[in-house]
Amino acid sequence: MAASRLVPIAPAPAQTSSVQAQHDSNPDMPKMGFNCQACARKKTRCDRITPTCSGCSKAKLQCIYQAPRPRKRRRGPSEDVQERLEQYERILRDHNLLPTTSTSTPCDSASEAPNPPMSDSQPARSGKLRSADGKSRYMVNVLLDVGDGELCEVSDSDREDDPNDDTRADETASAGLRGVLAAQPINGIFLESTQSLSEQHPSHEEAKKLWNAYVRNVEPLCKVLHVPTVAKIVDAVSKEPSVASKYDECLIFAIYYFAVFSMSDADCLQEFRTSKSHLMSKYRAAVHQALINASWLKTTAMGVLQAYTLFLIAMRTQVDPDTFWILTGIAIRLAQRMGIHRDGEGLGLPPFEIQMRRRLFWQLLPLDSYAGQVSGTGISIPPNSWDTEQPLNIDDDQIYPGMTELPQPQRGATEMIYCLSRIELSKFYTRTGIKWKELGATVQFRDAEDIERLIDDVEDRIETNFLRYCDILNPVHFLTSAMVRSATNAVRLRARMPLLTKQSTTDKQRRDICALAAKILDTNIALYNNPSIQGFRWQMQAFFLWDALLCILRSLADGNPQGMARKSAR
Repeated sequence: MAASRLVPIAPAPAQTSSVQAQHDSNPDMPKMGFNCQACARKKTRCDRITPTCSGCSKAKLQCIYQAPRPRKRRRGPSEDVQERLEQYERILRDHNLLPTTSTSTPCDSASEAPNPPMSDSQPARSGKLRSADGKSRYMVNVLLDVGDGELCEVSDSDREDDPNDDTRADETASAGLRGVLAAQPINGIFLESTQSLSEQHPSHEEAKKLWNAYVRNVEPLCKVLHVPTVAKIVDAVSKEPSVASKYDECLIFAIYYFAVFSMSDADCLQEFRTSKSHLMSKYRAAVHQALINASWLKTTAMGVLQAYTLFLIAMRTQVDPDTFWILTGIAIRLAQRMGIHRDGEGLGLPPFEIQMRRRLFWQLLPLDSYAGQVSGTGISIPPNSWDTEQPLNIDDDQIYPGMTELPQPQRGATEMIYCLSRIELSKFYTRTGIKWKELGATVQFRDAEDIERLIDDVEDRIETNFLRYCDILNPVHFLTSAMVRSATNAVRLRARMPLLTKQSTTDKQRRDICALAAKILDTNIALYNNPSIQGFRWQMQAFFLWDALLCILRSLADGNPQGMARKSAR
């Protein structure tokens, strides 16, 4: 009776076939390196046992193993480039545009022939500039030797509206990426399509306020534009937005965005009854769309590059350093394509255009230096790759479109005082920070004594040319003077800071280094506390000198016996 009450706790296993039993009893049976055709067709798991897998054994199917086709080897980028190069050479030879006497390709020649050395003082000159209707294109290309044909024309419209463009097929494939990339505000520039901006223009009164804020807060420190010329454009477009070209819209919305960026929250609320964050979001989106509408990555229009440069200067503290470095690199490439890195006087350009190109280049050069510094990549424009002179020390009313002769530079303070002083510092940083070898582009740091001597030289030059004419009651002059003092002292500090790690450094040397750091911080504090230059805070925020603060903190941590660090910390 007890035995009859026993209930099985699990059903008995099914009887296996002889083949399955053979599989289970012999786990070391040979296996194939790929699935059988039946399992692959049914998309089921295959144990790959020969001669019959367990899946086919259960289903009583014929188990056939057939090796898959070998994968096609992926072509390397160099092979694709070489094939295209050979194709282009063949086309050029067929049209008598390339000599047939040479048996080696340009790539072969480039790899065999050593590059001629370039001197630091005189960069190699090659290529030509083509300029028309406010656009310019600088090219170093064998095609230039054929003359003035269509291959050399300056155009923004190439491939813009080609219905057979293969890139349209890529739009669907990349749609899945848009959601990810669009999370970064700046990435929208690369993703969207053209749209009208007629609804984004402010009223005429608001446009006047934004323009005045730009002229007051931005223009003195960032002389990229010719104020009299741009003022007419802003006035006309603000009254009738429909008259704006796609290039004008780029520039105007960049101005509006920068103007809002330079203003305080309280000023935005007072002038526009809207928060600063809302206005910045609105005009940032407008700048994005204006750049897209102007096909900015293919542009040769000066106004578009001016707009993009202004946008980058305002954006430099709002995006991560690595992204900013990439975006700045785009501006550098656009400038090189337009030949901005070559001085316009040597290219035979009109005087007005020469000055505007110089102003733009000398905003891009320190911007590239800043991007390299914050991203840790260093400069991307070798000192021997450009020959653009610095702009003249003149006011905007001394130049105008259509002028035939360069104006005489002034002695003393002009509207360019801040920018020219900063240019002297940029050239000084290039001389003190690196020495670019002719071949190999190796960076070498100068010794401290050499740097100290160069600091004295640049201070004397800026003092003689600019600072001696400063009116300390003028906000721009006050900022210029403080900026020069702070910047040169910062280089001195960086040259002396290695002494802090040496045991042989005397207490007097440590005290002097700490006093220099305190002097730099005091200058920054004086700038921030001066109400007359509150409109320039956007510039000061990007250049806080962390070296001075680190020096003070290090001295505090080491127990500075003189108490200078503790005094500075208070």
